[in-house]
Amino acid sequence: MKVLVVAAHPDDEVLGCGGSIARMAHEGDEVFIAILGEGITSRHAQRQEADPAAVAALHRRSKEVAQLLGAKDLFMHSLPDNRFDAVPLLEVVKLLEDLVSKLQPEVVYTQHGGDLNVDHVVTFRATLTATRPMAGRPVRALYSYEVASSSEWAFQQFSPVFHPSLFVDIEATLEIKIRAMQAYESEARPFPHPRSPEALRASAQRWGSAVGLRAAEPFHCVWKIR
Repeated sequence: MKVLVVAAHPDDEVLGCGGSIARMAHEGDEVFIAILGEGITSRHAQRQEADPAAVAALHRRSKEVAQLLGAKDLFMHSLPDNRFDAVPLLEVVKLLEDLVSKLQPEVVYTQHGGDLNVDHVVTFRATLTATRPMAGRPVRALYSYEVASSSEWAFQQFSPVFHPSLFVDIEATLEIKIRAMQAYESEARPFPHPRSPEALRASAQRWGSAVGLRAAEPFHCVWKIR
C-alpha cells in the first residue's frame, strides 16, 4: 500500500504519526512524507533574518528522521513558516495535487484542521481539497492527526474539534518515534513541554489505555471509501 503523510513543518510528521509511519514501513507499506514549510523562520521578526544554515540543518534532520522511520522518500518544500495564510490556497492545493498525481497514494494522513497553528489549518484545507474523492483518483482514505503543542493548545475552541476514530498500536515503534523527535534538536523541548520525550510517551500511553493498548497514536477519519 502507498501512503502519503503531509506535514506543515519539520517534526509534525513525527509528532502526529511517527510511530505509525515506522510501523507501516516495517510492515511493507511504501510511506512517503511531504513537508510543506521551511520551518523556524517565524522565530525572527522578518523571514529574511533567519540563518540559512539553520534552515538547511533542519532540513537535513528531516532527511535523517525519514530514514529512521523507514519512509521510502521525503519531499521538502519551502512555504513560509507560520505564514501559510499569506500564500494563495490554490498554490498549496496544486502542490499537493501534483504529489498525489505523482505518487498515487491510497491513504493520506494530514494535519488536524482545528489546530492552533495557522499552517496546520491551511495544510488540512489544502489536503482536503487536493484529495477530494473524484472518479479515477487513487486516494481511498484521508485521516488527520493531532500535533503536540498545537492541537491541545487550541483548547477545542476551533472547529473541527479533534475526535479520533482510529487508533494505531505503536507499542513496538514508540521508542523509534521518541528517537526521531529527539533528532530534531531545535524542535524538541524538556519536560513538561508537550514535545518532550516524557510527554510524548505519556500521550501514547494515554491514548493506548483508551482502547486497551499499551501505546497508540490517534487519528480522525475524515473520509474513507471501502
